Amino acid sequence: MSLHENIISDSISEYVSNKYQVSKSDINLVFQQTRKEFEGDVTLVIFGLTKMLKLAPPALGAALDALLLTIEFEGGPLVRSTNLVQGFLNISLSDAYWLSRLKQNSLELPKTGKKTVVEYSSPNTNKPLHLGHIRNNLLGHSVSRILEAAGDEVVKVQIINDRGIHICKSMVAWQKFGQGETPESSGLKGDHLVGKYYVAYDKAYRAEVAELVDKGMGEDEAKAKAPILQEAQNMLREWEAGDSAVKTLWETMNNWVYGGFNATYERLGVSFDKNYYESNTYLLGKDKVLEGLDKGVFYRKEDGSVWADLSDAKLDQKVVLRSDGTSVYMTQDIGTAIERYQEWQMDKTIYVVGNEQDYHFKVLFIILDRLGYDWAKQCYHLSYGMVDLPSGKMKSREGTVVDADDLITEVITGAREKTLELGKLDASSPAEQEALFAQIGLGALKYFILKVDPQKRMLFNPEESIDLNGNTGPFIQYSHARIKSILRKAAALNLDVTAEWKQPKVLEPTERELIQQLVSYSAIVLEAREKLSPAVVCQYAYDLATNFNRFYHECHIMNEERAEIKQFRLNLVGLTADALKRALFLIGVDAPERM
Repeated sequence: MSLHENIISDSISEYVSNKYQVSKSDINLVFQQTRKEFEGDVTLVIFGLTKMLKLAPPALGAALDALLLTIEFEGGPLVRSTNLVQGFLNISLSDAYWLSRLKQNSLELPKTGKKTVVEYSSPNTNKPLHLGHIRNNLLGHSVSRILEAAGDEVVKVQIINDRGIHICKSMVAWQKFGQGETPESSGLKGDHLVGKYYVAYDKAYRAEVAELVDKGMGEDEAKAKAPILQEAQNMLREWEAGDSAVKTLWETMNNWVYGGFNATYERLGVSFDKNYYESNTYLLGKDKVLEGLDKGVFYRKEDGSVWADLSDAKLDQKVVLRSDGTSVYMTQDIGTAIERYQEWQMDKTIYVVGNEQDYHFKVLFIILDRLGYDWAKQCYHLSYGMVDLPSGKMKSREGTVVDADDLITEVITGAREKTLELGKLDASSPAEQEALFAQIGLGALKYFILKVDPQKRMLFNPEESIDLNGNTGPFIQYSHARIKSILRKAAALNLDVTAEWKQPKVLEPTERELIQQLVSYSAIVLEAREKLSPAVVCQYAYDLATNFNRFYHECHIMNEERAEIKQFRLNLVGLTADALKRALFLIGVDAPERM
């Protein structure tokens, strides 16, 4: 509950208990946000009270109205007025209350003493990052910042899937078709070059399967016996056996990819405190699987493969070691989870992974629990929906993905074109302009993706995201730049926006709305933390920017002749700049000083 809800709840509970001889423990008051068509800051649902006290809503509403108007807050009234609509008592709080809250408001939240590990990105080293990775990275990085703002100690990690059959497919294709090509000789980023051979592998594999089918082999058998697949499978076995030539090629091609990934991360503005590598953690996973086999957590089939039977948990059976002894993703994730807990002793782990892996994480958490790790109950899968495009779903093997680097370049180019159309950058240097174009383009991309609730599937539209009007990142960035322009004008007149201000006797409606937004910042951060949803922060930033623009148009600021009112409004402007910049920071968006 908010401060005013607690005060109102305590007063009503005391009143009802004394007047009607009802135990306070039996009184359950429900508050909700007042609907926009009614006047009020908060609404008390009184149906439960009317039923308990056997009173009609008008009678109870009148009694509560009389009571609420007597409540004082720091020497002034808490409530300005109430209005009853059926069983809903809409309560308008006094200007004095909001001004007091504003003076006491702090945008800093206390430390929780909790440590949270957030895993995100987790790419495969056989292809470059794409649009799906962008949503993953933006979610993970934003959630990390939200948790930190809410008081947690946060460790940002990624597990790099640097081994496995998919890696070997790119390696085999490079051996067969590459002719020694390197990032330097080709002019391609390393991750793009390796991705090129992952696509080449799939093309060759399809051709071989088709050829075998034409010769009379069944399709399933052809898919299993295609020569290039058998080469990749053999390479994986050689890799796990420590073959030096295979290991050397693997290291070379992975290093190409890491260089490409890091360049993309830097452009996107995301970072990690530690990288984990599947090539290291899978061995611990295999050891724990074998320990679990001895304890009866797993069982071995006749072909030698090891499985977990999860039918009692209403799930299926899951392989954890193949018949040839090689590991699967589950094996690696078991090892990574254990190693990570040994290192960080965290209170919670959040895995940011798309919803196509929902089943995988249900299985992982159950297996960890059955292996005897109590902290498995504090593992959480932040499942998010896929990103669609107007042209349809992305497919990595076929080379039809929207590449992350290309998309970043596209949104920055769109920002450049849109901003130059406005003709407001004539005084800026070329370098300043390019930096601003990047801020706006990336702000558009990040906000458009993060404003959608993580659980929802979404359609990304680059052109719509870059619009300077409406619910977009550039609109909010422009609002911040407008605020900074006002503050620069005030500074030029030697006006201090942090100076002490006197409380106006009456607030203008837009002043009230802006204050309410400012004092709700901490509650928004806590809500976003609870829901693990940057969309909550995006909505706050948009509402704050919208309310500020309404305030800017309806209230004089620099032209205000009354000195006390001017000082008060300049303080509001300064506080708004701080809150808006903080909100944008939580979603990884820069707040430009000029636009």
